[in-house]
Amino acid sequence: MTATTVMLVDDHLVVRAGLRALLDSQPDIEVIGEADSGEQAVDMAVELAPRLVMMDLALGTGIDGVEAIRRIRTACPTLPVLVFTTYDTDADVVRAIDAGAIGYLLKDSAPQEIFAAIRGAVAGQSVLSPPVASRLLQQMRRPDEALTAREAELLTLLAEGLTNKELGKRLFISEATVKTHLAHIYAKLGVDTRAAAVSVALRRDGIR
Repeated sequence: MTATTVMLVDDHLVVRAGLRALLDSQPDIEVIGEADSGEQAVDMAVELAPRLVMMDLALGTGIDGVEAIRRIRTACPTLPVLVFTTYDTDADVVRAIDAGAIGYLLKDSAPQEIFAAIRGAVAGQSVLSPPVASRLLQQMRRPDEALTAREAELLTLLAEGLTNKELGKRLFISEATVKTHLAHIYAKLGVDTRAAAVSVALRRDGIR
């Protein structure tokens, strides 16, 4: 089995050590580097070429996590960056996704949620922590939104990183129907990607 290589970015040594110990408990995940600043994260991402970067947003002095994400995505367009932070405001989520993050995970997530998020992100799936996804659902259920109840539900599941096949099984509909719903969602939100749909949905509360 080839392990998924992960690079950790956090300015707190204790946090990095704890996360490394947790991830090292999984046979299919290998931590190959640690950075304590945004600038170092960009350089190491290029040098080490991990399969995933786990990024905190607050990194002390220098550039913050959002700018580091933006620079990493520019230098390594195919490298997924998963935010791992304590900051859970909609504004933070939107800024991170707009910068190119594939997912947004909170530091109080259960170990199994963290493992699943890493595996999903590497597979190209957008991932949001349940509390963030729940707020998204509440926003999209507002009566003045253009999305139907089923489209809002599908968008929330989409934020959890489910594939079209998994979405179909969860909602008891065919993959073809899932694709039709996604086409309608993209058209209504004016986007053409899953991450962009989640970002626009969160921004509907007037957040910029």
